[in-house]
Amino acid sequence: MKVFLIAGARPNFMKIAPIARAFEKQNPIQYRIVHTGQHYDQNMSDVFFDELSIRNPDYHLEAGGGSHAEQTAKIMIEFEKVCTADRPDLVMVVGDVNSTLACSIVAKKMNIKVAHVEAGLRSFDVKMPEEINRMVTDSISDLFFVTEEQGMVNLKNEGKPDSAIHFVGHVMIDNLYYQRGRLEQMPADAFSLNDFKMQHREYGVVTLHRPSNVDDQKTLERIFEAFTRITQTLPLIFPIHPRTRKNMKAFGIHPPRDMKLTDPLPYMEFLNLWKDAKLVLTDSGGLQEETTALGVPCLTIRENTERPITISEGTNEIVGTSKEKILDAFQIIMNKNWKTGQKPKLWDGKAAERIAELITKFFILL
Repeated sequence: MKVFLIAGARPNFMKIAPIARAFEKQNPIQYRIVHTGQHYDQNMSDVFFDELSIRNPDYHLEAGGGSHAEQTAKIMIEFEKVCTADRPDLVMVVGDVNSTLACSIVAKKMNIKVAHVEAGLRSFDVKMPEEINRMVTDSISDLFFVTEEQGMVNLKNEGKPDSAIHFVGHVMIDNLYYQRGRLEQMPADAFSLNDFKMQHREYGVVTLHRPSNVDDQKTLERIFEAFTRITQTLPLIFPIHPRTRKNMKAFGIHPPRDMKLTDPLPYMEFLNLWKDAKLVLTDSGGLQEETTALGVPCLTIRENTERPITISEGTNEIVGTSKEKILDAFQIIMNKNWKTGQKPKLWDGKAAERIAELITKFFILL
């Protein structure tokens, strides 16, 4: 029983890490970790994998960058070679990146079963590349592991059989709890940004990287007008994405005085930062979920979300790119009138264990 775990970027490794740890306890399952190399990250050293308590990747496809088509094609070509040389029984993909799509297509054309973790999520915005990746991957997968109940509804509406859909909870939250536990064992001065936290009793954290936000000058200017107003009340810290930094320079946008810019942060340092924040302002999908799990107020700078449970049950709210909406929501948080939220069903840190048990049963039934 051989399973390939596919990851293409740092957040993907956060998702496969709990699955790998669960597979270690399931004797019938042999697994290989495949790093497609979709994103190159200097922080992904041996220490990074040690932090996650997983081994280094068994295969590295070194796909690199390029356009969506170029990157997807390079991953497909290299992954096919790996599957030919070391054929798996199941390919497990996570999330919605190009690696998810590319490896699913290769596996399916080689008559290898495909399992999708985080299946069924929909923004219903086909202008988002991630939405295309999600839709196509789900259209050819054999097993669907779902993070929230709306995902099951979406998959059933698309004609997927009930027997293939499994509501298991969220592996990203498994990893969040695991890493938080490790964080609690570390000394208070372990991270460089502890000085910032000591200087500011309250602060906000910003992440911003989506092309719809950072590639359009007027949109980015409008968002930074809101940030400037916010920093008059609350200091902000912004681990800035290279794409955002480049466009800020090109558009002549300068950060406000009380906004601290840093390079992208390692996972543990970033967790240590945002878990104690007054609020998070983001266009990230994963942070909407993680902030909900830890009860941190989150303002999502997008017009839609594929993670509706973070709004209906969690601490997240969609504010779009309107300066007025961002500031109105910010004021509610500062007035301590924000919703407390609750932890969604099955976000209990045991999703990966459920997946491992279901995979074992799946092979027994074949």
